Amino acid sequence: MKLLASLVMACSVAVTAIPSFAAGASAQPAKPDLAKGEASFAVCVACHAADGNSTIAANPVLAQQHPEYLVKQLLEFKSGKRDDPVMKGMAGLLSEDDMRNVSWWLASKSAKPGFAKDKALVSLGEKIYRGGIQERNIAACAGCHSPNGAGIPAQYPRISGQHADYTVKQLVDFRDGKRGNNQIMTQVSAKLNDREIKAVSDYIAGLR
Repeated sequence: MKLLASLVMACSVAVTAIPSFAAGASAQPAKPDLAKGEASFAVCVACHAADGNSTIAANPVLAQQHPEYLVKQLLEFKSGKRDDPVMKGMAGLLSEDDMRNVSWWLASKSAKPGFAKDKALVSLGEKIYRGGIQERNIAACAGCHSPNGAGIPAQYPRISGQHADYTVKQLVDFRDGKRGNNQIMTQVSAKLNDREIKAVSDYIAGLR
C-alpha cells in the first residue's frame, strides 16, 4: 500500500508540473511598450528626427516601417552581419526588448511623402520599378515592395518616399558586396548600372 501511495503521489506531482513547463515553453515576448520605445529613440533623433522622418538625405526615413524589418536590421547591426560602425555602436546599446519597443513605436508614426527630383530619369525608374528589365532578367521591384512601395509586412520593407541618396547607397553597397545581409537584393543590384540605380531610387522617393 505504501508503494502504491508513493506512486500515486509521484504521478500527481508529474501531472501538475506539465502545464507549468508547457506554459513556459510557449511563452510569447511581452507586448511592445511604445512609451519605452519613444524614450529609447531619443538618442536616434539627431540622425532620424523626432518622429522617424529623417530630413538628412543620407539617413533613412524610419517612420511607418514594418517593425519586424527594423528589429531584424538592428539585430544584424549589433551582430555585425550588416556592417555600419555608427549603427553597430547604437544597436549595441539596445537589448532585444529595446529594439522591439523602438521598432513598434516607429511603425506607429506616419511617414511623410517624398518626391522625385530628376524628371529626365523618373520614367526609366518607373519602368524598372514596375516592370523590371526582362531582357536582362531584372525583376520588378513592385513584386516584393508592392506597386505603391508599402512593402510586405515581416518580409519586405516599406520604401515609398525613402530618400533617393540613401536608396542609391544601399543598392550600390548591395551590388559591390559592402552590404551582405540580403541575398535577393545582392542579386538584383548586381545587374543594375549606376544610371539605373539612380533612376529607380529617384522614382522610389516620389512613390506614394
